[in-house]
Amino acid sequence: MSTQNAPDDAAPEATPATEPPTEHQGVAALVERIWAAPAAPRRGPKPALSVEKIVEAAAAVADADGLDAVSMARVGKELGVSPMALYRHVGNKEELLIRLSDAIARDLPDIPAGTGWRAGLEAWMRAQIDLAMARPWYLELPLSAVLPGPHRLRWIDQAFRIMADLPLAADEKLALIGLLAQHVLGEARVQVEARRAAANPFADLEQILQRFADSAVYPHLTAALAAWQAPANPQPEDPDAEIGFGLSLVLDGVEAYVARHTPAPGDPAPSLNAAPSPDDAATA
Repeated sequence: MSTQNAPDDAAPEATPATEPPTEHQGVAALVERIWAAPAAPRRGPKPALSVEKIVEAAAAVADADGLDAVSMARVGKELGVSPMALYRHVGNKEELLIRLSDAIARDLPDIPAGTGWRAGLEAWMRAQIDLAMARPWYLELPLSAVLPGPHRLRWIDQAFRIMADLPLAADEKLALIGLLAQHVLGEARVQVEARRAAANPFADLEQILQRFADSAVYPHLTAALAAWQAPANPQPEDPDAEIGFGLSLVLDGVEAYVARHTPAPGDPAPSLNAAPSPDDAATA
């Protein structure tokens, strides 16, 4: 009986290639690392590097020279280590920015318990505007860096506590938080850019109209401003008053929305997920 041997030069069995992680898997892994519990402290000297020290150094660089200056090399230089040493604690710059975005939310204050929902939401928004104005580089963080880390989620949790007694469903409250956050970002950006434009002699709309605008081309705007009576003793612009004006208008809208969904005594509770009635549409 004979046996047939495989030739010596037969190709080895192919090993399946490992596919790179998908974008979703990469984000999921990042979120998992951000939420991982801190390592238990060991006996002996404290390690020279930690995630907290790296993030603090990155924030200091951003405070001094802006977000564009934040890199693994620059942060390593500030800490007196090589960039490769950072990678043992932070996977890449993307993770560093995500951790930075979450870390500065730690500085947001606790809104006192018992504050009414309107005053509470105003304080909730003002605190974020103040933070962004103090650290304008925060406005330059990409949206991909704004993941729900522990500190950001604490801030969202405070908003839910403030709205606990409102007759709204959870998804409506979350949508309101998103709307208020958009106003916060827009208002903070306007205030930061207004500071930067303060030295621009043409930053004021009235100056532009007087020097360049033709009333025939812009009749409604020029007519409205012509009818406006300037105060006899104009005061310097007050950014705090401007911020308060915008917050008041936004919260007026929230209050009107809440009123439409608050049943009168004896009336059945309205269906919050139902399509709006003609009356609701007329008053929206």
